[in-house]
Amino acid sequence: MSLQSKKLTEGSLLAKNTLYSLIGYIIPVIVALFAIPILINSLGVDKFGVLTLAWMITGYFSILDLGIGRALTKLLSEKLGNDDMKNIPSLISTSLIVTTACGLFGCAVLTLYSSNLVTSLFKIPAELHDDVIRSFYVLALSIPFVINVAALRGILEAYQRFDLINILRIPIASSTFLVPVLISQFSEELFHIVIGLVIVRVVEIFVNLIFCKKVVSNMYKNQIFNSSIFKELINFGGWMTISNLIGPMILYIDRFLIGSIISVGAVSFYSASYEIVNRMMVIPGAVVGVLFPAIGVLIGNDKDRAIEIFYQGMKYTLLIIFPIVLIIFIFSEEGLSLWLGDEFASKGTNVLRILIVGSLIMSVSYFPFAVMHAAGKPKVIAIIHIIEVPTYAIIAVMLIRSYGIEGAAFAWLIRLVVDTVVLFYFAGKELNINYHFKRILLTAGLILLIFLISFFISNNFILKLSFGFTILAFFLLYAYNKMLNFKEKEYLLSLKNKFF
Repeated sequence: MSLQSKKLTEGSLLAKNTLYSLIGYIIPVIVALFAIPILINSLGVDKFGVLTLAWMITGYFSILDLGIGRALTKLLSEKLGNDDMKNIPSLISTSLIVTTACGLFGCAVLTLYSSNLVTSLFKIPAELHDDVIRSFYVLALSIPFVINVAALRGILEAYQRFDLINILRIPIASSTFLVPVLISQFSEELFHIVIGLVIVRVVEIFVNLIFCKKVVSNMYKNQIFNSSIFKELINFGGWMTISNLIGPMILYIDRFLIGSIISVGAVSFYSASYEIVNRMMVIPGAVVGVLFPAIGVLIGNDKDRAIEIFYQGMKYTLLIIFPIVLIIFIFSEEGLSLWLGDEFASKGTNVLRILIVGSLIMSVSYFPFAVMHAAGKPKVIAIIHIIEVPTYAIIAVMLIRSYGIEGAAFAWLIRLVVDTVVLFYFAGKELNINYHFKRILLTAGLILLIFLISFFISNNFILKLSFGFTILAFFLLYAYNKMLNFKEKEYLLSLKNKFF
């Protein structure tokens, strides 16, 4: 490995950047927890459901970058690892030209089909149609900014500048909730809220450009479209594009189906629980976001180190996620009631319990997913998604029609289990890992038993509290004795001596 590669994959740098990312993701989550109840009270269930759909549509159109954002991170990481600095400006300029064109295309598509989405696809109350159609027209303007921001962030990720990424992420992601809260105090029109959100996106892209220029001093030199680089980007990004087109479809199909089969009001009850799970994924997302460029550098040069990072990332994620999942599962009804009121608690508790179990599985699925991309194998992910989407859609429709939003949650859980098993199989082949299946099955069975006991436990709050405290105590003892290595235990003891 080159000196640059070693520098970009140092354990201390990865740990520091993971901490930056966790802070950058967690602060907006805290903001969202306080903002969502205010928005529901200010806008009402139907309008909040539409706002949720607007967020989802923006997220879905962001995948129209042909996989360039992820490809840019991978190719930049490789060039930095090989000290190939002279071709970096043309790689960046070619990428941005392509993502700008994709963004303008997405803007045109949403503008043309906004009316059909509102009047035909979603069950939106007729009195909201004019406001929502105008909102979607304005929302379309944000798509070029959203797509280009993903590419600019990819540049900063390749250079491991997660400090700059999160300096911007915190105010921008928080503004996604704070701006609607602020505007909703003066106007109940979604049109005005969406204008505010588009302004946030404009600010975001200009600050990202400033940061990228600071990191890549020669970024604006040789600003040309390079056809050979374009082919290189598309070779990696082509399958990424297919995966990116289908991936968000899989991600959002449950809420789209709920909105079309039941109502947009039901989307609100489901989305409130899903939002908790989604926000929890900032933890594996933060860890994987840092490790992806590092694994990209290592996987062809030092596979043993890549495997070490792979396992460490999952271990630290589970150590953080499991206590949170257990607490939310046990106190799901009380938590929803306190957060959003009794109506959301009565309709969303079972949904939250199902989704929160899935979040534990989902948190580890990020890592084999990242390995396949870092290894340059997005084709595998795309094929998995192609097979998955029709199967998942059929199961979701059947379960939603039979069991409502709880059926949607269970369909999501089934898909997630299958998806995770398949991803680990292919990642294991890529890294030559022999999994300990007996240990995995035993651990999974024990965790399932804990959740089953938690589900059937009495509604007595003290009993719930005692059970939760007991399980967490055993988990911490097991984690310390069995999951942590000598250096990690030594580090924890040093922290104990330092602070106590």
